[in-house]
Amino acid sequence: MDLVLRAIVIFVVIWVVTRAVGRRELSSMEPFDLILLVVIGDLVQQGVTQSDYSLTGAITVIATIAFLTVLMSYVSFRVPRLRPVLEGEPLVLVQDGQVVDRNLRRERITVEELRSEARQNQIDDLADVRFAVLETNGRISFIQRT
Repeated sequence: MDLVLRAIVIFVVIWVVTRAVGRRELSSMEPFDLILLVVIGDLVQQGVTQSDYSLTGAITVIATIAFLTVLMSYVSFRVPRLRPVLEGEPLVLVQDGQVVDRNLRRERITVEELRSEARQNQIDDLADVRFAVLETNGRISFIQRT
């Protein structure tokens, strides 16, 4: 039972940390970020299982985290009011060619990064953008003016 409680606590901590880090940072990982993720995974494993290296302990922790992941997905699906809290909401970064500075600051995105994303989508100028939306998966969607 101790392993289950530890897994639940770590799951909640990881969920809070990923929400705090922000969508944009998670979608554009650098090599250092990947290494850091592996190190964090090892530290989490040590914190959850302590010195329990048994197969039963590993299966218990994996099953608990998998159950919590499915449970959050189910709750998000069944309770639409909780969806913005659990998954986040898309965020408008550009509206009718005008950059929404408040939302850029909120997600810690520079105008240069936004322009770079636009160029990667074959958009020369942000003035040509009707909407740019930061999706919940961290990607930016562009809708051009017609």
